[in-house]
Amino acid sequence: MGGEPCCPGPAPASSSCRKMAAAAELTLLEKSLGLSKGNKYSAQGERQIPVLQTNNGPSLTGLTTIATHLVKQANKEYLLGSTAEEKAIVQQWLEYRVTRVDGHSNKDDIRTLLKDLNSYLEDKVYLTGYNFTLADILLYYGLHRFIVDLTVQEKEKYLNVSRWFCHIQHYPGIRQHLSVVVFLKNRLYTNSL
Repeated sequence: MGGEPCCPGPAPASSSCRKMAAAAELTLLEKSLGLSKGNKYSAQGERQIPVLQTNNGPSLTGLTTIATHLVKQANKEYLLGSTAEEKAIVQQWLEYRVTRVDGHSNKDDIRTLLKDLNSYLEDKVYLTGYNFTLADILLYYGLHRFIVDLTVQEKEKYLNVSRWFCHIQHYPGIRQHLSVVVFLKNRLYTNSL
């Protein structure tokens, strides 16, 4: 039981790398939503917050704002949640993505984040429970650079995160050109029965 080898990449260290990462994520999201717009993204400020200049209105600023706009453009509003509670949970996780995941490359911060997420996902298939949403997509994109570098033992330690991540990366159209993260290890048994 193997899989494709993964090609780990370094965490974006500079602000220009973060700009490219956000623009690349938004482009991935466009494709996964079936949009063929090919929007051009710029960045604003020291933190290089993504900006989208719309054709018929003001520019949109921020990863989650632009992502929500793209979901609505694609007429896939179910990805924003179907009930008031689910919509709130999606917003909560989008905020979590921007405030807790982005900009963190300290290994201790990532361990804490993965430990908390692992606990949260203990009884859930997706971040909102049983429905796939934009929160799953953006958190997957945000965590990919960290998960790809985990050892087999670390992946086993965060079993619920690994299960969720593996599920999302195989969701049709989501992974695209990102490397596959392998979660299975081969076991060699030397004892014969």
